[in-house]
Amino acid sequence: MKKLIISLLTLAATQTMSADEGMWTLYNLPQAVYETMKTEGYQLPYEKLYQADDAIMKSVVNFSGYCSGVVVSPDGLVFTNHHCGFEAIRSHSTVEHDYMLNGFYAKTFEEELPNKDMFVSFMVEQKDVTEQIMAMGIEKMTGKRRGELLDSLENAWSKDVKAKDSTLRLELKPFYEGNRYYATTYRDFRDLRLVFAIPKSMGKFGGETDNWMWPRQTCDFSVFRIYADPKTNGPADYSKDNVPYHPQHWARVSMDGYQEGSFSMTMGYPGSTSRYLSSYGIEERYAENAIRAQVRGVKQEVMKRHMDASEAVRIKYDSKYAHSSNYWKNSIGMNKCIDSIGLIQQKQRFEQQLQAWMDSTGHFKGQLDFQQMARLYKQRLHLSKVYMNWMESFARNEELTVRALRAERTEKKDKKERWYVEFEDNRETFDLATDKDILVAMLKNYREHVTDTRYLPAFYQTIDTEFGGSYERFVEKLYKKSKLMKNNKRLYKAKKSYGKDMGVVYGREVYKVFTDLKEQFAKVRDSIDYQERVLCAAKLRMEEDLPHYSDANFTMRLSYGQVREYKIGGWNSGYYTAAPSMHKKMLKGDKIEDYRVEPVMKELMGASNFAPYADPKTGEMQLCFLTTNDITGGNSGSPMFDGQNRLIGLAFDGNWDSLSSDIFFDSQLARCIGVDIRYVLFMMDKWGHADRLLKEIK
Repeated sequence: MKKLIISLLTLAATQTMSADEGMWTLYNLPQAVYETMKTEGYQLPYEKLYQADDAIMKSVVNFSGYCSGVVVSPDGLVFTNHHCGFEAIRSHSTVEHDYMLNGFYAKTFEEELPNKDMFVSFMVEQKDVTEQIMAMGIEKMTGKRRGELLDSLENAWSKDVKAKDSTLRLELKPFYEGNRYYATTYRDFRDLRLVFAIPKSMGKFGGETDNWMWPRQTCDFSVFRIYADPKTNGPADYSKDNVPYHPQHWARVSMDGYQEGSFSMTMGYPGSTSRYLSSYGIEERYAENAIRAQVRGVKQEVMKRHMDASEAVRIKYDSKYAHSSNYWKNSIGMNKCIDSIGLIQQKQRFEQQLQAWMDSTGHFKGQLDFQQMARLYKQRLHLSKVYMNWMESFARNEELTVRALRAERTEKKDKKERWYVEFEDNRETFDLATDKDILVAMLKNYREHVTDTRYLPAFYQTIDTEFGGSYERFVEKLYKKSKLMKNNKRLYKAKKSYGKDMGVVYGREVYKVFTDLKEQFAKVRDSIDYQERVLCAAKLRMEEDLPHYSDANFTMRLSYGQVREYKIGGWNSGYYTAAPSMHKKMLKGDKIEDYRVEPVMKELMGASNFAPYADPKTGEMQLCFLTTNDITGGNSGSPMFDGQNRLIGLAFDGNWDSLSSDIFFDSQLARCIGVDIRYVLFMMDKWGHADRLLKEIK
């Protein structure tokens, strides 16, 4: 009888799940998951996923620590999204040679452009090390001590790995909310060069108008190449003597396309999900989303105004604006979905079911306490709102605050053991007038929305007393007087003048608010983390007959599903878009800036013959398509494979109707949006005339 009750509860808790849901690690892919993949259309043995010499995972890369990509040629050519290569394209652009605006194609190896601080990582191995770590008593440690232990183990194990092969590194990460731990070994290639980029009008077609929306026509791809040591074919720092890397395996491109119901599989590096999160945690996330959207909306208005007034400013801020606006819109959409599907109420019902199971079985008695969890989250909610305002207003914003906070947190020693800070000349990445206006707007906005005076930096009193309440005058003097804005000049911390510097004082006061918040967070963080960890463990135990995947944490994951449309409110999405739909939008370019393209693009999309890139079944030039694959941020650039491990597209977005998928996967509405690989090749051919690359890809 007890087993029957448990089974019924499990069924109720999982009735909205689909077999397509999941971000699965490959080395321990559950047999039940693999069997389901085969029923949906996967045609190869498991070894072709992970173990064989030509396993498809060996072609998939972590792209520079924030995206995914795929190797598509024997000479190390890598496909990723245009927005993943955005900053590299921007960094090489000038007003005279605007690769953002006009695109770029290296006609020879010598013309391929190196990129500072960019890399790709290949996963070599992954293994479960939970037993070793649990034996060290990590379960009883504070959050701080847990972090210290994991860091020390990661460093020690990395040294062991490097002793055997100096090109390898190891990462140690928690999975299942810290109930398990996996060690992953990588090989990093640090010489990555830009090879091909289409104009932004196509690579970002639709802009914010279409972002997170469907239908889409964006040709979201860019092309890079991995370079290697000429003697070893291994990783090497940039050198003009390096040669194209020859990978062990690369993905083959398919021209056959897909149809509704076709199998689709993504592999990549999803960044972060929180699907085990409690209802109380979701309430906190909801509040944080609202704040992120509000603050970024203010900041983006300032950036847009300056970008519209100057091409030089536009080039500098294109990438920053895109990065900011992406999760501005995501936050708005996620909250809308949380409301529309009643997600908090759904979670509360599941927690009631979990409580009934614990009461009937005695499992986790005295460990998971939902009443205590509610009290802890209520205590933290005010802090979370202030913290989010602080992060969005001061962290990673305009240049002066970035420097001021860096000066407060980091420092170097010279040969005489004297502490100093120094900033390189990076004026090409920001505009002074824009920078000032952003800071003015952020200072005003923070004060308007943080009414708890304990978390107002002391300089607000200075603004009132010495500057008559004028944020503009305060900011003007800050930029003019602070030596933090001087480039390539060492500022020694021991000097009296350093401690009196207006920018240094400003940074110290901003940072003090952060440390005060951090101290208050620490009082409840460990208790909340413990409750969330036990909640995950309880769910896994209650549903032990079902396979479970861990939340995303930027490790390689497999997701499988099908090419499929969705329906909402009587509207059918269709499962692909074609050239005429894009051409129709292009004709609105005089009224909608995000649909504005060069005349040649209108000609290309208005053509009557797209051979050999047209779909053999529909006869249309298919541009983007929908699948039920499970993705999130970090999956951008993830290869989309068919049932024979052939490349059919690149994932680049999700749909607006499922933006709560980071915390709940709605199998009816959640869709991955991919750019058709034939669309990619069409643009490389007909616009770029990149014959040498097409031959290389074969």
